[in-house]
Amino acid sequence: MEDSKIVDLFLERNEKAIKESEKKYGKLIRQIALSITEDHQLSEECENDTYLSAWNLIPPNEPRDYLSAFLSKIVRNISLDKCRARRSAKRMADTVSLDDELAACLHGDMNVPDEVDSRLLGDAISKFLKDQPKEQRIIFVRRYWYQDSVTEISMRMNISESKVKVTLHRTREKLKKYLKKEGYTV
Repeated sequence: MEDSKIVDLFLERNEKAIKESEKKYGKLIRQIALSITEDHQLSEECENDTYLSAWNLIPPNEPRDYLSAFLSKIVRNISLDKCRARRSAKRMADTVSLDDELAACLHGDMNVPDEVDSRLLGDAISKFLKDQPKEQRIIFVRRYWYQDSVTEISMRMNISESKVKVTLHRTREKLKKYLKKEGYTV
């Protein structure tokens, strides 16, 4: 079913919207949740919470042209929140965030408490990525948005793991230079 028809079902408050979303995007949602939580049971919980959030967010949102991205963002945020809650509740150290890899090029001691600053930073990163070659952009997004492992990216793109690592390193270095040029403290 087309995304716009699924959104129409959400707008009509028809429960079939959830079934159609699961049929079309369930595998993607589960993959994102599992790659973040590394726990099958928790990833199922994240998937269910994603459908509930989508139900509550449509309306007012009408993501007709970007339902996949809309659901991906929801599940990513839910999964990260659940990992943070699990880590703080159990004082677990085994949940590793990829944010550490990017921390060096996004900010040194910089604190971005204001949502406006965060959005501006996000816009700057998006602008940077749009100017990168397609392969570099895909590798970067697969790693830092979908949180795919280097091995998964290598297999998906049919390139060596070393090429993935080198591409990620070079892209982070270019991002660091770009952000400095844009006035961010790096």
